[in-house]
Amino acid sequence: MKIEPTPLEGVLILTPKRFGDIRGFFAESWNRRTLELAGVETPEFVQDNYSLSHHPGTLRGLHFQGPPHAQGKLVRCGRGAFFDVVVDIRKGSPTYGHWVGYELSFENARQLWIPAGFLHGFVTRRFDTEILYKCTEYYAPECEGVVHWNSVGIDWGLESEPLLSDKDAEAMDFADFESPFTWGEKA
Repeated sequence: MKIEPTPLEGVLILTPKRFGDIRGFFAESWNRRTLELAGVETPEFVQDNYSLSHHPGTLRGLHFQGPPHAQGKLVRCGRGAFFDVVVDIRKGSPTYGHWVGYELSFENARQLWIPAGFLHGFVTRRFDTEILYKCTEYYAPECEGVVHWNSVGIDWGLESEPLLSDKDAEAMDFADFESPFTWGEKA
């Protein structure tokens, strides 16, 4: 597995090696031992989520789940392609408010490890895009939050207005957001 750091401390791009032949391919999408041998602190996953977006331009986010049920995610694409975005919301972090974005697709097999303490969102690039992600905490609606997708200065690469849920469309602006995370503290 190829492991690449990003400009946001703790956020990693993980690209599994594919072993293919005329039948298709095989890949390990997660291997605790491989990551630990590379010096990566590995989380315990408790929930797998699956999301399907029918139309390109479907935008979900920017979401987080805060303490005491702060949630880390390992995100990958099952089919199609999407632009995956992470924003640092750890108060006191030298990269607070900074974002990174990466194209995740079936073809490139990239995954994004997003620890607790970050906003997460994505916009689909193709029809019927599947997003799969493992979570370190169970869903806790009382701890979830959302920040408006267009209030952080992210270049989503959109050519028209995105397709949004009501919750995402009505979210608070980043300037009004009070983060429950502090840099250097375990979430």
